[in-house]
Amino acid sequence: MGILYNTVMLQQELKRQFVIDKLKEQGITHSQNGTSIENLSYDDLKYELVKAAFREIDAENGENTWF
Repeated sequence: MGILYNTVMLQQELKRQFVIDKLKEQGITHSQNGTSIENLSYDDLKYELVKAAFREIDAENGENTWF
């Protein structure tokens, strides 16, 4: 059981590190409430990445309008 637990924890940390790297590529080092991204959980990191993606959408472009 210890090996399985370690494998799952390693996988979670790798996913977390991947999202941190993506945020750093975009120049984001802190969340919108001021917390360092290094201290955020995986779910909070995903949320920050989604918000960053929405900020990059050009709403003035006709192809990006919703209706």
